[in-house]
Amino acid sequence: MRAVTWQGPKDIRVDQVPDPTIQEPTDVVIRVTSSGLCGSDLHLYEVLGPFMTPGDIVGHEPMGVVEAVGSAVSHLDVGDRVVIPFNVSCGHCFMCTHDLQSQCETTQNTEQGTGASLLGYSKLYGQVPGGQAEYLRVPHGDYGPIKVPNGPPDDRYLFLSDVLPTAWQAMDYANVPDGGTLVVLGAGPIGDMAARIGLHRGHRVIAVDLVPERLARVAARGAETIDISGMDTGDLGDRVRELTQGRGADSVIDAVGMEAHGSGGAKTLHKLVGLLPDAVAEPLMLKAGIDRLAALNSAFDVARRGGTVSISGVYGGATDPMPLFSMFDKQVTIKMGQANVRRWSDDILALLNQDEDVLGVESFATHHLSLDDAPEAYAKFQAKEDGMVKVVFRP
Repeated sequence: MRAVTWQGPKDIRVDQVPDPTIQEPTDVVIRVTSSGLCGSDLHLYEVLGPFMTPGDIVGHEPMGVVEAVGSAVSHLDVGDRVVIPFNVSCGHCFMCTHDLQSQCETTQNTEQGTGASLLGYSKLYGQVPGGQAEYLRVPHGDYGPIKVPNGPPDDRYLFLSDVLPTAWQAMDYANVPDGGTLVVLGAGPIGDMAARIGLHRGHRVIAVDLVPERLARVAARGAETIDISGMDTGDLGDRVRELTQGRGADSVIDAVGMEAHGSGGAKTLHKLVGLLPDAVAEPLMLKAGIDRLAALNSAFDVARRGGTVSISGVYGGATDPMPLFSMFDKQVTIKMGQANVRRWSDDILALLNQDEDVLGVESFATHHLSLDDAPEAYAKFQAKEDGMVKVVFRP
């Protein structure tokens, strides 16, 4: 089959690889009909290269049609249409039964000190082959796959794999009070969707970004916007306070993560570490790594005293310097973590099954491309070119 593979930093290729097969009684194999390109994939593209192996199949936002089921899978049949969560979780361990599927004890990567395995996401998270491919083996297919109705286009349901539950959890963690103001840092796919969910719930939403096309998308949905291109450090906090009676935002979502702009020193360090042999770079990043923290520092700045910061952007540094005096003094509440997809999937599916596309998911993707276009798509997505906000591959 054709699959998108990582071959080195900024080296994504489409290769012929062996078809997946049933390996465990709980496995499912699907024919992939759509698979998203996520901002988190960009971390693998460059920053997390030391944890990748040439030939790794990437992608963690797939859906498709069931082609084969293991003997222990009773709720799915060949031909069923399913969305696959990016978490690989068992459904029956302590963490799963407490709706913390991203911490599943069955698929935890204890040797790396990380949580549940993820589709297509490096040695840090299990090195499970990903979904930017024609076919996908789904471990723990007796629990993870979300069965969806036939009829509506793939884009109605595809984002159940990651974008929707990640944005949904970010909103839940943000704990926006009635009549409160939510600031969303980053209007990429997760920030855009979080803004849409916030507006759907009746909140005042202010979206922050530096890409005109992204700001235009959220503004068209009803969000207020702030363009930070050309802003000096601290200007964003002042602007948000001007809009919130001098207090700052009740709730802030950091939907940017380690790829933040305005973090030149950390970006240079990431590039230098990426040049080291993996045996040196891996422990260095795990024990002494730092992130690009411009967005996170901004989140703490724009939050009001007693406010909440919800972190959905991915961070990977082990020794990040944090403004603890300000965080403590402002009494900021922080909630964060990988989305627990199955915790939220039933609630989101009920919303998606309504006749009206209330979140605009069917028009959410800006580009639908062939797998063969993946190398160019990764490069353009990282460079924020061609109005590329959300890419869906159609194998």
